[in-house]
Amino acid sequence: MHLPAPRRRPSRQPLIPIVFAVGEDPVAQGLVASLARPGGNLTGINFFNQELVGKRLELLRELVPGSARVAVLVNPTDATSTETTVREVGTAARTLGLQVRVLNASTSREIDAAFATFAQERPDVLFIGGDTLFNSRRVQLAHLATRHAVPAIYAQREYVEAGGLISYGTNLADAFRQVGVYAGIILKGAKPADLPVVQSSKFELVINAQTARTLGLTVPPSLLVRADEVIE
Repeated sequence: MHLPAPRRRPSRQPLIPIVFAVGEDPVAQGLVASLARPGGNLTGINFFNQELVGKRLELLRELVPGSARVAVLVNPTDATSTETTVREVGTAARTLGLQVRVLNASTSREIDAAFATFAQERPDVLFIGGDTLFNSRRVQLAHLATRHAVPAIYAQREYVEAGGLISYGTNLADAFRQVGVYAGIILKGAKPADLPVVQSSKFELVINAQTARTLGLTVPPSLLVRADEVIE
């Protein structure tokens, strides 16, 4: 009589520590249980991309006070970011008395097509959603916005350095530096569950004065004194 071989219990693989950098609330996204006590194998940085949407629109209206219509460019393949951006822009626009037109782009060609639509509809200002694709195409976006003479605001300073008009958001270099710090701490033996999620506290307002002049805009002194950097 042959007895069946004893069944092996599946070995439990150790969880790989992960350090993230996200622009939305990591608790709402289900990445961590709480900011103070992540509780799993993930921790990282929340750099407040979406939470600043309303403030960006306020700054754009302050720069172009006579504006009545705002176009919003979002990437529909990033559904969560797009939904939040459209919702927050809509809320802020109602307060400011702005009409909103939303256009989608998920490729370089679709970005060109969106600006062709802007050329026909002539919005007063343009809000570029915070998105990885857009960041990689920042030179194209800044060039098209200037060519079509539409004042645009962006989430990071890199757009303004590429010729964009104005940006307001987290210093991403500082956020990524913190990611590196956490990765080093974990490699020395710390557990992600014990490392609280860091929330960015350094935000930058950057203005390209040369682009403003090209667009025929006078930057209000109220913005100039608050700007962290004015690029000439």
